[in-house]
Amino acid sequence: MNTLTLSNSDARRLFLDRHALSEAPVGDARKKDLLQLIGRLGFVQLDSINTVARAHDLILFARRPRYRPKALKSLYEKDRALFEHWTHDAAVIPMEYYAWWQLRRQRDAEKLRKQWKSGRRGGFETQFQTILDQIRDQGPVCSSDVGAGEKRGSGGWWDWHPSKTALEYLWRSGALCVVGREGFRKRYDLTERVVDAALCNAPLSEDHQRATIDWCCAGALERLGFATPTELAAFWDHITLAEAKEWCAQELASGHLQPVQITCADGSARHSFARPDIAADPALDRQPTKRLRVLSPFDPALRDRKRAERLFGFEYRIEVFVPEAKRKYGYYVFPILQGDRVVARVDMKAFRNEDVLRVKALWPEPGLRWGKGRQADFDAELARLIRLAGVSKVEFDDGWLRL
Repeated sequence: MNTLTLSNSDARRLFLDRHALSEAPVGDARKKDLLQLIGRLGFVQLDSINTVARAHDLILFARRPRYRPKALKSLYEKDRALFEHWTHDAAVIPMEYYAWWQLRRQRDAEKLRKQWKSGRRGGFETQFQTILDQIRDQGPVCSSDVGAGEKRGSGGWWDWHPSKTALEYLWRSGALCVVGREGFRKRYDLTERVVDAALCNAPLSEDHQRATIDWCCAGALERLGFATPTELAAFWDHITLAEAKEWCAQELASGHLQPVQITCADGSARHSFARPDIAADPALDRQPTKRLRVLSPFDPALRDRKRAERLFGFEYRIEVFVPEAKRKYGYYVFPILQGDRVVARVDMKAFRNEDVLRVKALWPEPGLRWGKGRQADFDAELARLIRLAGVSKVEFDDGWLRL
């Protein structure tokens, strides 16, 4: 089979189209329209940091500026159209996908029981039935509602008391569901009260495992446009690299995949796989919108840092955990996308007690001008963004533009 070569420009267009970043960011962002967008992305990562807006809110806002956080909360907590679990991190996922997480829940049950026995405080397994009985009798709980009398930790993320660890284990392995959050604390309920039995009771069989691998790989490829086995396995983070490699080999042999060479931003080529009709994909002929938009550091288009660097020449590192003196840019720096290029990154924060979004510093990417036109586009994006940030004005620190 001949190998198709995609130019870097074509690869970026295809990738951005798959992530809903090619078209103009317009349209409704409620109910079925919001659910359709989340399904198109596959999932939306959750994150608690709120320097401007939380990651999940900014991800959705970047694609639908009419989006408001209460719409996601309603879809998740009231309509039960979403469930929360893990991909590469905690995420909200369309409820119709719940059965495809059965393999993940089974694997998490085995893996976490081993890991947490040695890495957490002991005794969490003895709390399983106590917690299940408490929730059955009293209704949904937060971690602060369980484990009365247990010694609390020092406040570290993973220094959990045994009942908190038990809650997380029962959620990750499927007995419990997260049904919402108070602030950013999860509330847990019995899965049988939340999820339709038809979704809960998919058989744990070899056929189901094969079907899950096929669903994961096909769904990842649909949302990536082209991918290596490593990228397919990492997308949902359910399956192993070996399973993804085997799937690619089988699909290639049956004519459902073709090899492609992706031209990277530095001119190098990367071997990947794509569907046989990729050369006729309409996205290749569609010029991405020139609308400038600020992206979350956890945006699905950029969460694979290596892929982002290969496609866009954009090297990014989240510096939240880097000591301040060693940071190259800032605590929480936002990429800026325009057209099919990442044009800059910006360090900014909403000071809600002062009613202001303060731009501390902006660094254009090497070789890109920051002229009056681009500044006007940035100002327009900030005017939209302050509504999401919950402030009414923008201020720029002295020396904010770092050329």
